[in-house]
Amino acid sequence: MAKYGKRTTAAREQFAGKRNVTVDEAVALVKNNAKAKFDETVEIAMNLGVDPRHADQMVRGVVALPNGTGKTMRVAVFARDAKAEEAKAAGADIVGAEDLMEVVQSGKIEFDRCIATPDMMPIVGRLGKVLGPRNLMPNPKVGTVTMDVKAAVEAAKGGEVQFKVEKAGVVHAGIGKASFSEAKLAENVRAFIDAVAKARPSGAKGSYMQKIVVSSTMGPSVTISVDNATGN
Repeated sequence: MAKYGKRTTAAREQFAGKRNVTVDEAVALVKNNAKAKFDETVEIAMNLGVDPRHADQMVRGVVALPNGTGKTMRVAVFARDAKAEEAKAAGADIVGAEDLMEVVQSGKIEFDRCIATPDMMPIVGRLGKVLGPRNLMPNPKVGTVTMDVKAAVEAAKGGEVQFKVEKAGVVHAGIGKASFSEAKLAENVRAFIDAVAKARPSGAKGSYMQKIVVSSTMGPSVTISVDNATGN
């Protein structure tokens, strides 16, 4: 049997018997037991009744969390001339074209979001094998292939979160920090769940949202009642 430290054991005791709780109860449990020496990230994971191997069951989207993520987002933009200047003025961390492509090809990826103007996609397309597995490939469906570079950069910097279902039918994301108030965390959780609900694909059959779990980086997880979460 695995042995746990005092902090982990105390946290597990707090979570014992807590299943299918409300969003507010889950947030309170996670926040109050996030006692690491750093500001833990509060994370959400959702099991969906989809098979993403089928195109009509793919789930992906973007949501602007009302209270941000608490994370400093590093943004790279593929653009030229006036659009490159627009990106820099909006706060982009890295801006370039062929030069940026070469940096990425070398394996140096120092950004969390990648945006591109449509004319840059022939260049960006060559980076699919590098950016794709990291979920960094610009895509017009989530607003990262756009001529409105300013809005895209500001959205990324302001706490916008992208989500995409994985092979096992799971969607997950960081939705705030343990230092956030319970009210702000609960608001972010509901916003994320609502966005995933609205992204239900046409091919999804039966129960779409099957399980919702919230946890902190170092803490145990707690299951939120699906009926309660979608009813808020």
